[in-house]
Amino acid sequence: MTSYIKIPSHLTPSDPQGSELLARERSKATFDVNELTLVLYGAEGLSRFKKILKILESDPTLDKSDIYYMGRNELFKYALRKDKRMIQLAATHKWSADEFNVADKLVDMSGPYGIHQRMFIPTIMGQGTDEQKSKFLTPALKHEIIGCYAQTELGHGSNVQGLETTATYIPETDEFEIHTPHLTAAKWWAGGLGRTANHSVVMARLITNGQDKGPHPFIVQIRDLTTHEPLPGITIGDIGPKFGYNSTDNGFMLFDHVRIPRFNMLSKYSQVTKGTGEYKNPPNEKLSYGTMVFVRSIIILGAGLALARAATISVRYSAVRRQFVDKENPTILPNGQVVETAVLDYTMQQYRLFPVIAQAYAIYFTGEIIINLYKQYIDQSSRGEFSLLADLHASTSGLKSLTTSIAVDSIEDCRRACGGHGYSNFSGFTRFYQDYLPNTTWEGDNYILTQQTARYLFKTYREILHSKQQSEEFSLRSNESPTIAYMLRYLSNPSQKCTVISPSDFKNPEVQLAIYGYRAAYLIARAVDQIDNHKKSWNSMLVEINRISRAHCEYILVHNFILTLQPQTSDSMNEKRRILHNSPSLKTGLTSVCNLFALHTMEKNLSESLESGYLSPKQSEMLRVQISESLNEIRPNAVALVDAFYLPDYLLNSALGRYDGKVYETMIEWASKEPLNGITLDVNPYSDKLFRNDVKAKI
Repeated sequence: MTSYIKIPSHLTPSDPQGSELLARERSKATFDVNELTLVLYGAEGLSRFKKILKILESDPTLDKSDIYYMGRNELFKYALRKDKRMIQLAATHKWSADEFNVADKLVDMSGPYGIHQRMFIPTIMGQGTDEQKSKFLTPALKHEIIGCYAQTELGHGSNVQGLETTATYIPETDEFEIHTPHLTAAKWWAGGLGRTANHSVVMARLITNGQDKGPHPFIVQIRDLTTHEPLPGITIGDIGPKFGYNSTDNGFMLFDHVRIPRFNMLSKYSQVTKGTGEYKNPPNEKLSYGTMVFVRSIIILGAGLALARAATISVRYSAVRRQFVDKENPTILPNGQVVETAVLDYTMQQYRLFPVIAQAYAIYFTGEIIINLYKQYIDQSSRGEFSLLADLHASTSGLKSLTTSIAVDSIEDCRRACGGHGYSNFSGFTRFYQDYLPNTTWEGDNYILTQQTARYLFKTYREILHSKQQSEEFSLRSNESPTIAYMLRYLSNPSQKCTVISPSDFKNPEVQLAIYGYRAAYLIARAVDQIDNHKKSWNSMLVEINRISRAHCEYILVHNFILTLQPQTSDSMNEKRRILHNSPSLKTGLTSVCNLFALHTMEKNLSESLESGYLSPKQSEMLRVQISESLNEIRPNAVALVDAFYLPDYLLNSALGRYDGKVYETMIEWASKEPLNGITLDVNPYSDKLFRNDVKAKI
C-alpha cells in the first residue's frame, strides 16, 4: 500500500533494539521451543502448517496490508475475494478438510462462505441420510451450492425449543410448508445468509397431524441458482453493521408459506412417513445435539489458540517495551549504559500476562481431548452406541461457556497490558477482539449453557446419592469418570480438610485436584439440597448454577492439564506426548505452567473454598506465596512459551507482536500508509470545500 508520508530513513529506535531484546529473551529459555511446538502440533501437523503458510503468504489476493484501513463494504469485497481464492487454492493443491481449516485460520477473516464450511456441510454430514447426502452434500462440497445455517430468530436464540418458524407437513402433496408466523420468527444472524447463500439449513418446528414435534432441520433452497435472487415467498437481507464480523453478511429471512419436498427434512434420526404424516422418533432425543457438540468442541480448542495469540502479542511487546528505571535493580547494557526496565520484568505485568499463557495451554490441551472424545462418539454412534453423548453434551456446554468467557476477558486484559498502543488497530487486538467476541453468545449464550451442565451434574449426584449399589457400581465407573470420582470422594467424608502445610504443597497435582473436586462437589451437594429439600426454584438458583458449572469445568481443565503431563502409552497423541516425556526440561517448564493455571484459577475463586471450610485463611496465604514462585519460574520461559504456538506474523498482523521485535519501525511505517494522510484539508470554515485534493479524498 502507498505510503503518504516519507519517514526519515536515518532514524532508528533508541537502544537496545527490539530484535536484540527478543533474541536475549529466547536465549534464556530452559527448554527447546521447537520440541514444545511439536508437542502442540506434531511433526506432520507442523509440516502441513508451514507448507500452507508459504502458499498464503505468497498469494497477492490474500495480502493483509490494507485491512486496517478498510470500511465495511471494502472488507466484505476483500472477504468474498478471499473466500473464492481459498476455494481455488484448495482445488489446485488438493487440500483436505483439515488443510483447508489450517489455511482458513491463518487467513483469519470471517467471510461469506464460512458457515457453508463450518455449519451447513457438517449438519448434512451428521444428520442427513445417504440419499440426502448424495443430493445436497455432494454439490455443497463442490461449491455448486452455497449454504448457511438459519436457527436463531429475532425473538429466540439460546432457547431453541422456543423457535417460532413452522414446517407443517402437507400429506396431499407430500411437502412441508415453511412459514414465518410472527415478526419475532424472522431468522436472524445467520452468517452468509444476507447476500451469499442459495441454500440453508432451516431449523423449524415440525407440525404433522396437528402435533408439534419441536424444532427439526430442513434444507431449503432460498435463491435462484441462475439469477441469485430470492425465491418466491422468501424475504432476505443483510442485518447491517455489527460490533465485529463486518466482513460477513449476517442476514435475516422470512418465509411466506414456502413449500419444500418431504425429502428435504434431514432424516437420519427422525422421519415423517409419506402420506400418513406419522412421526418416527429418533433413537436418542439428544442426537440432534451432534452438530452443536462438534461446533462447541472446535470453539473450545479455538479459545486456547485465541489466548495464545493474545499472549504472544502482549508478551513479546512487554519484552521490547521499556518504561522507567528500577533503581533497586537497574538494567545495564554491556557498554555500561543504564536503560529503562522492560515492562515484562515488572511483577504486576507478569501477574497479568503469565496466567494467560497458562490458560492458553490448559484450554488447548482440553480442546484436543474433547475433540478426540467427539471422534470416539462418532465412531460409537455409527454402531448404534450413544452412551458418550450425554456427558459430552454437558461437558462441551460448560467448557464452551467457560473457555470463551476466559478468552474474551483475557484478550482484553492483554490489550490493556500493551498500554496506549494497545488501543491502535496496529496492535493486532481491535479486529481480533471484535471478531472473537461473538463466541460468548453463538452456539448458546454462555450463561444459559451452564444450566445444561448443572442439570447433568445434579442428575449424576442424585444417582450416586440414592444408589444402593453406590460402593460397587459407581466406584467402578469412577475409574473412567473424574466427575463420579470427585463426587464419591466428597460423599465419603463431606467434612474433610485440605492437607497443605507449606506453599510448595500446592504444587502437588493430587492436592490441586482434591481442592477443585471438593469445591465442585460441595457446590453441587448444597444446590441439590436447596432444590430437593428446601424447594428452591430453578430460577432462584441460577447464580449458584453458574458457579457450579464453572467449578466443574475448571476441575476438568486442571485434570486434563495434569493428565497431559503424565506418562501415556496408547492414545491418538502418542507421538506428541513421547516428545514431552523424553524431555525432562520441557516437562519441568510445562509443569510450572500447569501449576500457575491451577493456582491462579484457584485464587480467583478462593471464597468458595474458604466458605466450604476445605481451605483455611492461612492456606490461602500460602497459595499466594506459591503463585509468586510460579511467576518466577515462568519468567525465563515467557517468550519461548508463546513462540511455541508458532503463530506467524501473517496471522497476528500486529506491529506490537512481531517475531523480530521491530515494534516502533512498524508502527511508524503503517501509520504513514493511512489514507487520511493522503488528503490535504481545506480548513477554512467559510469554504464549501472539505479537501484541497479531491482525487486522494476517495478513502
